[in-house]
Amino acid sequence: MAAQNSSFTIRSGFSSRNAHIALTLLVLSVFLNYIDRSNLSIALPYLKDELGLSPSRLGILLSAFFWTYSTFQLVSGWLVDRIPVGWVLAVGFVLWSAATGVTGLLHSFTGLLIVRTVLGLGESVAYPSYSKILEQHFSEARRGFANSLVAAGAAAGPGIGLFVAGTFMERFGWRPFFILLGFLSLLWLIPWIIWMPPARKKSSDELSSHPQSGTLDILLQRSAWGTFAGLFCINYVFYFLITWLPYYLSRDRNLPTTTMVLVAGTAYLLNSFTAAISGWLSDLCLALGSTPTRVRKTFLATGIGGAGMLLLLCAFAPNRPAIYLLVLGSAFLGICNSNIWAVTQTLAGPNVVGRWAGLQNFLGNLSGIAAPALTGFLVERTQHFFSAFAVMAVVALLGAMSWIFLVGRVEPIVWREPQDRT
Repeated sequence: MAAQNSSFTIRSGFSSRNAHIALTLLVLSVFLNYIDRSNLSIALPYLKDELGLSPSRLGILLSAFFWTYSTFQLVSGWLVDRIPVGWVLAVGFVLWSAATGVTGLLHSFTGLLIVRTVLGLGESVAYPSYSKILEQHFSEARRGFANSLVAAGAAAGPGIGLFVAGTFMERFGWRPFFILLGFLSLLWLIPWIIWMPPARKKSSDELSSHPQSGTLDILLQRSAWGTFAGLFCINYVFYFLITWLPYYLSRDRNLPTTTMVLVAGTAYLLNSFTAAISGWLSDLCLALGSTPTRVRKTFLATGIGGAGMLLLLCAFAPNRPAIYLLVLGSAFLGICNSNIWAVTQTLAGPNVVGRWAGLQNFLGNLSGIAAPALTGFLVERTQHFFSAFAVMAVVALLGAMSWIFLVGRVEPIVWREPQDRT
């Protein structure tokens, strides 16, 4: 039985202390994950000068990660529903850390393009694995905070990474940073192998209340498409920020490197802070008697809608007000991040959460291909960021509408007999 006094549901053979260590390691892994996927954006000015790359080619490099990251979500979601999830995450971690380290050794556009696709392949296991672990070991009333810690780690990665990487690259160059980060990160595997949560066998009650449904069953759910579209829009705004924000501040706003690092790093860290706080607040609202539907949807729609409008205003404001709007917009984005996967984990149930998360991350992260590449194209064509900000704001508004109108009641779906077994 679950321990009632713990935010982490304790299973047989897995002590409370080990459970919380495993949760800490998950947060650390997503922290490193997002440093690895965002550090290329910090190195863009160096790459542009060293390799003579145009904005459109820089956009292709930034989006290449998502070619494999999105595509292999389907495979990763299938794997975590069938193979012990701790080992799936471990193998993926090895791939993405090694790819980061190798990046610092390459000297051509083609080489960088290939290694970014390998990075995406490795990181594709992350969110299906996180959702599987949190669904197995957290109750509905605790998932907001648990997911908020993961969301906070994701936002803190680019934030702290920018402070550290910006200073490091300015002094020692961009290559040593990639090499050290990638290969030293592999040390994470040691505690993970010791404290990874064990695979949990489903009880007969769970098996009867959550029949083994297939991919087609998920695709027939309107709420599934709401979560897919909602994540796509949230990710578009987030990836717009973590891929192009340093370049925008340094080249479009003409901020010196130290100021750029301070502004962008503060924006990312405030996103992390509001993600953690909103997760705690959402669980508090549930404890006070509000419904998951009202709580989750309010946080999601307010966060993405507010972020889009504030960032649009940022594009037209002078430097100082633009900085304040930028930081505030990033904070609003954090409000929605803690509840995205809590909705999915509740709707899907234990037997299909890996595949639902894989599908959601596959379709939701197509924005990772679109946002960096489209932004690069628009900037090269117009010579400014106004149109890129306008597109981002429209996407954010569509995201808010998806969470409100497409996603139905946030409660476990009663699955019918599966129509396929994929």
